[in-house]
Amino acid sequence: MSTAIVWLRQDLRLADNPALYHACKTCANVILIFIDDPLPGSVSRLGAASQVWLHHSLQALDASLQAAGNRLTLRQGSALPVLQALLAETGATHVYWNRVYDPASLARDKQIKEILKQSCTVHSFNASLLNEPWEVLKADGTPYKVFTPFWKAMLKHGIQHLPLPAPEQIPAPTSFPRSLALNELGLLPRTHWDTGMMAHWPAGETAAMQKLLDFLPLGGADYKNARNFPAQHGTAQLSPHLHFGEISPRQAVYHTEAFLAEHPAAESGLRHFIQEIGWREFAWYLLYHFPHTVDQALDERFKHFPWAEDYVENLEHWRRGQTGYPIIDAGMRELWQTGWMHNRVRMIVASLLTKNLLIPWQEGENWFRDTLVDADLASNVLGWQWTAGCGADAAPYFRIFNPILQSQKFDPEGEYIRRWVPELRARDNKQIHLPRELGDGLTDYPLPIVDFKASRERALAMFEQIKGPFARSTVQ
Repeated sequence: MSTAIVWLRQDLRLADNPALYHACKTCANVILIFIDDPLPGSVSRLGAASQVWLHHSLQALDASLQAAGNRLTLRQGSALPVLQALLAETGATHVYWNRVYDPASLARDKQIKEILKQSCTVHSFNASLLNEPWEVLKADGTPYKVFTPFWKAMLKHGIQHLPLPAPEQIPAPTSFPRSLALNELGLLPRTHWDTGMMAHWPAGETAAMQKLLDFLPLGGADYKNARNFPAQHGTAQLSPHLHFGEISPRQAVYHTEAFLAEHPAAESGLRHFIQEIGWREFAWYLLYHFPHTVDQALDERFKHFPWAEDYVENLEHWRRGQTGYPIIDAGMRELWQTGWMHNRVRMIVASLLTKNLLIPWQEGENWFRDTLVDADLASNVLGWQWTAGCGADAAPYFRIFNPILQSQKFDPEGEYIRRWVPELRARDNKQIHLPRELGDGLTDYPLPIVDFKASRERALAMFEQIKGPFARSTVQ
């Protein structure tokens, strides 16, 4: 009888899983494996917060598989020899996987496919994007670098795809191969700091779909506006579920369109929600076509940007949420405690780090990758380069977010700040947005680590060194 190995990575779900679906259609036996691969780009090589999420996601997936009469096999080691050993052990005739698009994994997977197809059938599929990165190009065959024309081309190409159902049966082998216990992967920390973080999150496919279905009627209509206010529950918070493939973007779009068909009043908000899924798509599209942007600026002129060199102390204050700017400190503490940060606040904290402190964007990207449960490589890189002004879709002037103005506009009652910066809770709604030097005589909250106005002017001057005088600059 034919046996298929399904190699799972960032597709930890049963529904809309092409590799699993086709394996079940083709073969009499199906073995599902997750490999804790030492490759730097591997999902198991992510930061500490994401590894915690991965542990719980694998646990949820195994429970779903056992309910369907199968189970998850766990192994450690380089993917190729692990797969070769499993082929020899089981006599499998087919290997299926869903593609991942980071540069390291693409190179590895290409090599694995070339070697394995000499002895068995190998198929790979798209399970994590609306369309393949090579399917949407400009008329001259080159990739887009600006989101709006990219998204228009995507919509023209088509983003609505009928998700595949979960297999009716996942046929199990007569005997399962040897598997590590989940705890043997060492994804959980020894100090148990993760308990508080995961109290904010349910992981797994069922939780992901429920979160989407709850969001559509409760927050969909007002999403375009509410998503800017960090104290509100105005976002879907699907990003970690999308990152680990507990839900696919095709499922998200499909269910959103189905909801819109019956609730047209939610059109404005949910079209914006779908567009945000498009930004995730754009991030992976750029990383595929410009793989050097993993750690280098897309804008080559930034090779000459005079970043700060002695910044260890300022970086540590920023990481700990001790900058003296309330909205920024609230965001950094939210990140540390929950593994997540509101998107608008991500832009504000990134702006201070790169523009006012002149700390290289890679430092912030590395910290986010280690502390975010949704540490999606492509989206993280895109966001940091966008804010630093060195990536795709950057405006022709230096965006600088004023943390005081942003706080006053998007947290007017100080609710978000009070939630995460308890030493400021006694301040009134006017003073709570202000650094200590502009507020009351509080002494248990730090003074600003940098003068915003002076550091803004310094940044603009340095920006001109590499880009020349520019027509306008803004403070947002």
